[in-house]
Amino acid sequence: MDDQERIVKTTALSGAWAEFWEARNEREKLLLTWGGAVLAVAIGWSVLWAPASDGRAQLRASLPGLQRQLAQMTAQANEARALTGAAASVAPGGQALKDALTASLTDHGLAGGQVQLIGTTVQVQLKNASFPAWTGWLDDVRKQFKVQVVEAHVTALKADGQVDLTASLQPANAH
Repeated sequence: MDDQERIVKTTALSGAWAEFWEARNEREKLLLTWGGAVLAVAIGWSVLWAPASDGRAQLRASLPGLQRQLAQMTAQANEARALTGAAASVAPGGQALKDALTASLTDHGLAGGQVQLIGTTVQVQLKNASFPAWTGWLDDVRKQFKVQVVEAHVTALKADGQVDLTASLQPANAH
């Protein structure tokens, strides 16, 4: 629609409104003015004020519950942080340690060894293993699982860096 058509329509509407308004007497004009003002206030109240007022009331009612939830989540987060440090310092023992060491050997490319549980001690036997790979693995499990070497027998093979070994590991807190 171009400007010319808008002007024509606006003029037509203005003319129709002016004609309607001029046809009314003073009493009708007063009633229409006050009726329009009341209608505008009613629409403003129902569209703008009432929903905002109801929303504020609902938020005020739910705020204490939300504050309790926040306090509970904060306490749980603090407890989780505290337990993370405690869990990191707990070393596995028994069958859990044996399973952890077996999985760790595989992860470090030292598969094929025998891992046995003897009391609180886990015995690891490897044939034709890379000595540097084994010492790297031993350092990792010492840090990760908090184990110590109780006894180790290492025999060098003819190939450089290859060894046969038997090592007994136990949790650092076991005596």
